[in-house]
Amino acid sequence: MILIGLFIIALGAFCQSSCYVPINRIKEWSWESYWIVQGFFAWLLLPFLGMLLAVPQGHSLGELFTADQSFNIWMTILFGILWGVGGLTFGLSMRYLGVALGQSIALGTCAGLGTIMGPVFLNFFFPENDPLSQLTFSVIIGVVVTLIGIAIIGVAGSMKAASLSEEEKKAAVKDFNFPKGLCIALLCGFMSGCFNVGLEFGKDINFGDLTPDMYKTLPATFLVTLGGFFTNLVYCFLQNQKNGTWGDYAKGSVWVNNCIFCLIAGALWYSQFFGLALGKGFLEDSPTLMTLSFCILMALNVVFSNIWGIILKEWKGCSKKTIAVLVLGIVVLVISCFLPQLI
Repeated sequence: MILIGLFIIALGAFCQSSCYVPINRIKEWSWESYWIVQGFFAWLLLPFLGMLLAVPQGHSLGELFTADQSFNIWMTILFGILWGVGGLTFGLSMRYLGVALGQSIALGTCAGLGTIMGPVFLNFFFPENDPLSQLTFSVIIGVVVTLIGIAIIGVAGSMKAASLSEEEKKAAVKDFNFPKGLCIALLCGFMSGCFNVGLEFGKDINFGDLTPDMYKTLPATFLVTLGGFFTNLVYCFLQNQKNGTWGDYAKGSVWVNNCIFCLIAGALWYSQFFGLALGKGFLEDSPTLMTLSFCILMALNVVFSNIWGIILKEWKGCSKKTIAVLVLGIVVLVISCFLPQLI
């Protein structure tokens, strides 16, 4: 059962890591325009449809959002708004570092902080439940090994930046800027960790035993992405105004093409958290993996994003030593997914 859960999470991670591929097929739209359109699918429509799976027959969505759950509901949305900042900078980290390096640094920071921040914040508000007991030795080891893997990949990224000429960097990633991208990716990782905090606050927003285990976190996922969608909407519309790109939405000749690829990108992105919810349903017998599931998802996102980076030739021109360091980091991340269960 545990292997099935990990496989489902891995499948979601693979889909998420592939979500930037369809974006390359979008035509004549600025970044802010396609970002919010794909966000409509990724953070609003698809999570809403996913949430419906958590509602058993004979019940309604209104029953989920009751007065006694109001604190957890608003906290889940709040951390979704904060995560939205991470979502914005996530896109920018891809812009300045590329798919492989950008996701590695951002998601690595997110993996470690997201896992730890959830129990810490819950302990602040609900100390009587002792949430910190989730941070067992095995969990901490899993986070540490994940961060080591990310650090190794970060070293490979710095080796890449040092070895390539400016022309080679631009050929692989058009707007490559390592210092700027690094700062943005670290900020992204910190704020993106709020996603897991939101999931922790919203984990009981379901119908209890009437909701299958694999669907229980889908309502919380919707509330988090709802908050994030609001953050991104405000920012993207401000950028439309600043850059004079409102006209993107009036380009009827590309609407069908762009909406199709935004939908595909959004569906691939949402698959990671849909897969996380389904996968956790098979991890109930392992409290360690349940706590580490978010960290495992982010680690696998990094693994697959670097595979895509190789396919997209973002590491083209790098030395064999740099590639060897990259592969070592990927191997360490894969090990981090299974090591805690063996301790």
